[in-house]
Amino acid sequence: MSKHGRVLVAMSGGIDSTVTAILMHEQGYEVVGITMKTWDYASSGGSKKETGCCSLDSINDARQVAVDMGFHHFIVDIREEFGDYVIDNFVEEYIAGRTPNPCVLCNTHIKWSALLKRADALDCEFIATGHYAVIGESQGRKFVKKAKDSNKDQSYVLWGLSQHCLQRSRFPLGTYTKPEVRKLAYDRGYSELSKKGESYEICFVPDNDYRSFLKRRIDGLEEKVAGGNFINAAGDVLGKHDGYPFYTIGQRRGLGMAFGEPMFVTEIQPESNTVVLGREEELIKNGMKVKQVNSMKYAQIPEGLETVTKVRYRDNGTFSTLHNNGADIDVNFLANVKGIAPGQSAVFYEGDDVVGGGIIMK
Repeated sequence: MSKHGRVLVAMSGGIDSTVTAILMHEQGYEVVGITMKTWDYASSGGSKKETGCCSLDSINDARQVAVDMGFHHFIVDIREEFGDYVIDNFVEEYIAGRTPNPCVLCNTHIKWSALLKRADALDCEFIATGHYAVIGESQGRKFVKKAKDSNKDQSYVLWGLSQHCLQRSRFPLGTYTKPEVRKLAYDRGYSELSKKGESYEICFVPDNDYRSFLKRRIDGLEEKVAGGNFINAAGDVLGKHDGYPFYTIGQRRGLGMAFGEPMFVTEIQPESNTVVLGREEELIKNGMKVKQVNSMKYAQIPEGLETVTKVRYRDNGTFSTLHNNGADIDVNFLANVKGIAPGQSAVFYEGDDVVGGGIIMK
């Protein structure tokens, strides 16, 4: 009988998930491993060799760890679940002129749902992942906290997890730095794994070329959107672009023409296939509206709450106040913020605690 119960560990074959399994075993849990195949690389049409969590090498690496440690390991095909929701949304958001964050959507709607479904089938009380984050608790509610390693902290992508998901989740890497995790792997006999590199690409866009991915997913996309206008805030035509889905807010490079001064994408108007350009200062805003809000630390986000709000993964965050607007949140920044992109996630922090988050509307 295990000391703490039975836990289903999501295993990608990488160092983080391997050390997660090791730590859960050492903490007294009965470990069951699961590797989820989310994406068929060959169907993406990418030009590079298959790498990452869905490759055969990674699956075999995960299975070998299970053999070494003597626990059961399962491979689950969730390509249909993943593709229908995450990839379709990714494409639809770009077509709508927004910039999606598929990792947040996958965590919230696919991975946790798939993990909990299989955990129930395998009589596992808990699930564990290799995310760098910590779970806190206050007044009976669970919430995500920043990890010890600020360079690896993944609390930003976990804002959408429900209370039910958090109650059953374990993040054992949250109290370790990445060098400490590598040393753990090395000390336990996984010297080669401890040197394994990391991928920061979107798993279904492994060549990191989302433009080509969109073209492959939508027949005739180039012909449908080519030849739209670059304009400035006054409406003056500055030139022609390749099609509005191929640009993102804040983009400076890759515009395809020179303007005599640095110009940035400040707005995308899909209905007219128009991309608005402006100077860097035209990207600055002091507020935004956030939809699809998940209040994590509190049952409802308190009116006028002061937080630090992050508008992208690598953002340091900006002091702000939050105001309820029906089901949405109006965010007022106490300093100007540059490059707010509709479709990206806004995440609200009190110190290290994630208060909640949502999707940026405008």
